[in-house]
Amino acid sequence: MDGGAPGSGAFLGVERSLSGRAWRQRPAEASVVRAHMQSLGLDEPLARALASRGVRADQGADFLTPTLKALFPDPSSFMDMDTAAAAVVDALQAGSKVWVFADYDVDGASSAALLVRWFRAMGAELPIYVPDRLTEGYGPSARAFDTLKGQGADLVITVDCGAAANEALDHAAAIGLNVVVIDHHLMRAEPPKALAVVNPNRPGCNSGQGNLAAAGVVFVLLAALNREVRARGLFEGREAPDIRAWMDLAAMGAVCDVTGLTGFNRALTKLGLGVMSGWGNPGLKALLAAAGAEPKPATTNHAGFILGPRINAGGRIGRSDLGARLLSTDDPAEATRLAAELHALNIARREVEAAVTEAAVRRVETSGAHDDGSAVVVVEGEDWHPGVVGIVAGRLRERWRKPVVVVGVDPATGVGKGSGRSQPGVNLGRAVQAAWEEGLLLAGGGHAMAAGLTVAAGGVDAVRGFLNDRLAGESVQAAAQDWVEIDALIDAAAANRDLFESFERMAPFGPANPEPLFALDGVQARDAQPMNGGHVRCRLVAADGASVRAVAWRCADLPLGQTLLSGQGGLRIAGRLKADDWNGRRGVQMEIEDADDPRRL
Repeated sequence: MDGGAPGSGAFLGVERSLSGRAWRQRPAEASVVRAHMQSLGLDEPLARALASRGVRADQGADFLTPTLKALFPDPSSFMDMDTAAAAVVDALQAGSKVWVFADYDVDGASSAALLVRWFRAMGAELPIYVPDRLTEGYGPSARAFDTLKGQGADLVITVDCGAAANEALDHAAAIGLNVVVIDHHLMRAEPPKALAVVNPNRPGCNSGQGNLAAAGVVFVLLAALNREVRARGLFEGREAPDIRAWMDLAAMGAVCDVTGLTGFNRALTKLGLGVMSGWGNPGLKALLAAAGAEPKPATTNHAGFILGPRINAGGRIGRSDLGARLLSTDDPAEATRLAAELHALNIARREVEAAVTEAAVRRVETSGAHDDGSAVVVVEGEDWHPGVVGIVAGRLRERWRKPVVVVGVDPATGVGKGSGRSQPGVNLGRAVQAAWEEGLLLAGGGHAMAAGLTVAAGGVDAVRGFLNDRLAGESVQAAAQDWVEIDALIDAAAANRDLFESFERMAPFGPANPEPLFALDGVQARDAQPMNGGHVRCRLVAADGASVRAVAWRCADLPLGQTLLSGQGGLRIAGRLKADDWNGRRGVQMEIEDADDPRRL
């Protein structure tokens, strides 16, 4: 079943959908499909889905049932990991004052909480320092290190930041403050001055674990710490900390930082979600209750869409250390109080985000910058809150299918703080790093799919020009490969719970393991209704009367939403199946990704 029109590689003949993309069946090697069917006893569609995600014939069992035993890397394969572990244990033995310095997002909070919990299990407390987004900005600074030195710090462990903070770490060295860096972001070839710089994306690191979030790197560090403590005989008469109990925190970092869920990172995330399902972490349990969600078995939806945004809300528009404190506390009362504060901040964040999104869309679409052939959209506005520009950039990237950078300009100083989100195949972090090296930015860095920057007054136009020139080639190639990749063509009657649960064996989903995308052909959108937030819900009804409930997000003003609301028939729909357990119905709902109306042609 290829679904293509005669003489066309396009699935169902869709060469330009309502979103402007072509459809194709996700490619898979036939011999690997057969091997998965034979060795794992899978039906052809599921075996094909595995093969199409690059799962080799000998990897199927570890993919479907990953274990730490099979996939945990040797900590020593990370450059400087042994040095870092030794430095931390030295400080612990000496009774030195150690601080953890964390980024203000979920990955930073999870990383800090992992270290706090390990120190606590070793009988020591680990204070947390998280910089204020508005007054201090991202990552370590000379000011922050001076503050920590003044409070008696002997060693600072930076997590989810620090790898590119060469100047700040030069200052730390100058004032006699020891630093260990644990990070995963892109960095320069010359590492910063530190006792150790552990980063799987550090040039020369041969760990092969570049898809880990910082929380994943910290989790490996905990294993290295246990090994170092054991080698020194310090576990005599006491149990070693069972780091597996904290895999839920590693999973939070992996999901919320949108990392590639393959190999060890997939095992850590899948098993971590299993740990999370017990809701033993007081902070996660309290935050779930504050959100009004039921304590069901945890999924990436819990981590990425219920818990994650609320943890991030503290760093975006509130107190930056709230998330780390929530995830590291063992006090249910404190957890309840922190969760309530984060939930309230998240409500306020949504309002700020909506206002900035509306303003940015209006500004870009009035100028035509989204449709002028540029490689990247860079849009700035006065007083746009720097805590939401990253979310807004993500929304606009989804809308226009190209990299977007959103910059909030301080009207008093003219300095802009921005954040960008990219398309697959366009390395935005590397381009922002290059802009910094060219002297166009006060600060900047990130990774392939996301980046942050600070630009001097009047400097946005120069940055816009540089990024467009730098990314022109990558963007052309990425646009040509921006397919809607279909896993299978199904009938509306087959869109049921059995099909959903069979493909759920592939979960958790994320980059490098996308959710299965199914296609329906010749259906009508009935009972279509607009929802708050620009969403559209409807029923997709086939010619034989079979139907499936469906929703399309943030599209009411786009061709997709307008087509659904018109009630047209004969549509081709691409979407993902989601569990629908409302009122105990145990059904499914299709989340519509794209659609095509053949009558447009």
